[in-house]
Amino acid sequence: MAQSLYDRDAEAIGNLQKLRFFPLAVTGGRGTRLVEEDGRELIDLSGAWGAASLGYGHPAIVEAVARAAANPAGASILSASNAPAVALAERLLDGFHGRGTHKVWFGHSGSDANEAAYRAIVKATGRAGVIAFIGAYHGCTVGSMAFSGHTVQADAAKADGLILLPYPDPYRDDATGEAVLKLLEERLAAVPAGSIGAAFIEPIQSDGGLIVPPDGFLRKFAAICHAHDILVVCDEVKVGLGRSGRLHCFEHEGFVPDVLVLGKGLGGGLPLSAVIAPAAILDCASSFAMQTLHGNPISAAAGLAVLETIDAEGLLAAANRKGRLLRDRLATLAERHPLIGDVRGRGLACGVELVRDRRSREPARAETARLIYRAYELGLVVYYVGMNGNVLEMTPPLTMTEADIHQAADLLDKAFASLSSVPDAVLSRFAGW
Repeated sequence: MAQSLYDRDAEAIGNLQKLRFFPLAVTGGRGTRLVEEDGRELIDLSGAWGAASLGYGHPAIVEAVARAAANPAGASILSASNAPAVALAERLLDGFHGRGTHKVWFGHSGSDANEAAYRAIVKATGRAGVIAFIGAYHGCTVGSMAFSGHTVQADAAKADGLILLPYPDPYRDDATGEAVLKLLEERLAAVPAGSIGAAFIEPIQSDGGLIVPPDGFLRKFAAICHAHDILVVCDEVKVGLGRSGRLHCFEHEGFVPDVLVLGKGLGGGLPLSAVIAPAAILDCASSFAMQTLHGNPISAAAGLAVLETIDAEGLLAAANRKGRLLRDRLATLAERHPLIGDVRGRGLACGVELVRDRRSREPARAETARLIYRAYELGLVVYYVGMNGNVLEMTPPLTMTEADIHQAADLLDKAFASLSSVPDAVLSRFAGW
């Protein structure tokens, strides 16, 4: 008997780059659906952790990539400009209102983009200190792990002068975030003036539990940072570019960051990230943060197609409408399934916190792992995040239809109702977070 694709994967590909929850083995994709080797289709509520922003096989990306691959403008921006990368940079600057003041740096992923932003700020300002939040996951390179605050990276070497603050959680005990702002002022008063160069924020904390901050918190946080000449870096790798219902998620918060980091959905499934920052930061040195394939014209062409499609198909308004529908369906499920302790999010970034008791909010970690495995068996791909591994994260393609949402909710309902069918022995094969 021929080996299954998943077994071949186990023999040929190292575990260093695997985060597995169930034996998903994909041979193709169409729209919001993934296709396994036996032809089974699954609805992808994750969108490959948000990377498949337009779903799978969108005609705009297919056409843009095919055209760029047939007549490639080189392979990089390292030693030559190329037309797709320049056009994409200009489009990003226009969306950020940064023409004439800002420039763009291109990378492969959110990890290298966040690291490049931090390194460039330190180089340009001479300030190595950095502020970030507990629960933040800014990447998996050495540099980006140095200022991440997620428990899965607790053993990573941290940056000198790192200040980690709790992310305000209006679903628990900090409905306004004022306690965090007070703590920020205290921590800044305790360090040498001019030692902190950057503060990294997420306008929705993604891997920390899909937490939407209290109204006005980030605006007040940014004002304090600016009073100390600290650059505010907004990491929108997972929640940017239309997912929240606006092009940039920070637009909900009434402020504009100094630096914006984009990734995942920017390439529509191809490796592409970007940093938009003041020219003084990105021009502080040459050959300082470079890799040969940065600014690859094929990935850049895909990025242009993503941005053009968001406009052409009205995906900002659609994300608002579909996100409300998804959360409404999830709220209905909460009426029947006591494991659901909270439903939250913005646009098509939705989180479902699972608890063993709604009063104590004790995390239902084991039940969460069991649930997503059962959902996979039923034909639904959804993963979990959170410091306690108990928050379902839903970042589906922006092109997901209302019919897809209803079908996904029905499958999730069935998964909740049949958790006991998943044996412990099956779950022990998958480490998850």
